Amino acid sequence: MTTDTAGPDHLDLAALEPGVLAAIDAIRPALQADGGDIVFKRIDPDGVVRVQLVGACGTCAVSTMTLKAGVERIIMDRVPGITAVEEDPD
Repeated sequence: MTTDTAGPDHLDLAALEPGVLAAIDAIRPALQADGGDIVFKRIDPDGVVRVQLVGACGTCAVSTMTLKAGVERIIMDRVPGITAVEEDPD
């Protein structure tokens, strides 16, 4: 991923990506234990992480709550500069 800048904070997206991937790796075992997984897609210039929940997590009725209350909270706690985590099904 190339380094992008946007907004007043000029986020270095390439510098954020390893922290996001490490946070996702920490989350992954819990999702896999329930028959699902998470796929990292990208970080948008505004600091939004795009992921895809797959397997059981992709079809679960509470996947939005998992994404916001679990995945987003953990990634934002571990990686300063991340503003949100959103589903990107494509």
